[in-house]
Amino acid sequence: MGSDAAASTKGGRGKSKATKSVSRSSKAGLQFPVGRVARFLKTGKYAERVGAGAPVYLSAVLEYLAAEVLELAGNAARDNKKTRIVPRHIQLAVRNDEELSKLLGSVTIANGGVLPNIHQSLLPAKAGGKDKEIGSASQEF
Repeated sequence: MGSDAAASTKGGRGKSKATKSVSRSSKAGLQFPVGRVARFLKTGKYAERVGAGAPVYLSAVLEYLAAEVLELAGNAARDNKKTRIVPRHIQLAVRNDEELSKLLGSVTIANGGVLPNIHQSLLPAKAGGKDKEIGSASQEF
């Protein structure tokens, strides 16, 4: 009985083998890999030391941005009656959102195309009074 009680009490050093390991991502309630982000931060030599909260915070930010882009791209795919997100849908999603467009302003998305846009001066003039006269006057020469 004495040896049995000693085995059941928490003593000694290190973890007991019976406990199941829990990932840092699941502890933080995230889908993005906290451990991998931590490894990249350490091997990337961005700083000499990396705090415990930094990879969790960065993983959360990356997950949020990915979810935001995927949500808008999924809406763009549904608007085009497609079930698969292609780079065109990502381009439409990013460029139609003001904040994402600012964030990814200098980014080129391969096979993304451009936003459908026709400049006002290229559109045919409306049958009004003054607009037609101005347009016709420039065509006389």
